Amino acid sequence: MSNSVGIVGVGAMGNALLKGLLAVLPPERLMIADAVPEKLQKAQDIYKVQAAETTKIAADCDVIFLAVKPQDMRPLLREMAPFLHGCRLLVSVAAGITLAEIARHLPAQVGVIRVMPNTPCLIGEGVLAVSAGDNVAENELQKVVSWLEKLGMVRVVPETVLDAITGLSGSGPAYVFLFIEALADGGVLAGLPRPLAQELAVQTVLGAAKLARETGSHPAVLREMVTSPGGTTASGLFELEKGALRSVVQKAIKAACARAKELTE
Repeated sequence: MSNSVGIVGVGAMGNALLKGLLAVLPPERLMIADAVPEKLQKAQDIYKVQAAETTKIAADCDVIFLAVKPQDMRPLLREMAPFLHGCRLLVSVAAGITLAEIARHLPAQVGVIRVMPNTPCLIGEGVLAVSAGDNVAENELQKVVSWLEKLGMVRVVPETVLDAITGLSGSGPAYVFLFIEALADGGVLAGLPRPLAQELAVQTVLGAAKLARETGSHPAVLREMVTSPGGTTASGLFELEKGALRSVVQKAIKAACARAKELTE
């Protein structure tokens, strides 16, 4: 057993995984593969790790991260399966491909973990939900969790809630970006130059999120801190409630969760 770790797929999430793993593992323990030669060469040049064929990673690595698109997962598993003699663990970040579906293509000794990450993993501020298959040892799971913690907050959850997490934290950054855009547009409407409005909107969301995280207070308590009776914030909140912001966001998460279930099925 080589004690090497492989990553198949070095797109955005594969690069994030690679950076996180390099924080805890030496480059000589890492191998990467990608179907696009230019992506592979760029990652190799930046991170100074070994590039290899997918079959070599399957044969030589005992833990392998699969950071490919969902539609590419099944062909990749069929290609790798005959070579996975020493592999102990496959870690998939592909949405919608279940633990059972992945395991169906693999030798019996290979454990499977699913990870649902989000895009802030790219800057080490992500949310990563982790679900482990039945034959994953606790020490193996904790090792992977410790590696993933370099990318953000990690929570081990039952696979049954992954679709809901996809709707909330997987898709959630897009909702936040839309809200930032709306805040900035409101600032422009009120007379601010757009660059300043965008800068203020980004920092306002960032500061509010950090305040919520660091105080641990319920969002309603923090909202009340800003809301004086008859004040400016109360007037603004009244308009948001008239527009049903709260229920629209809830419906968006429910819709994204439903779509994730459809993709899984």
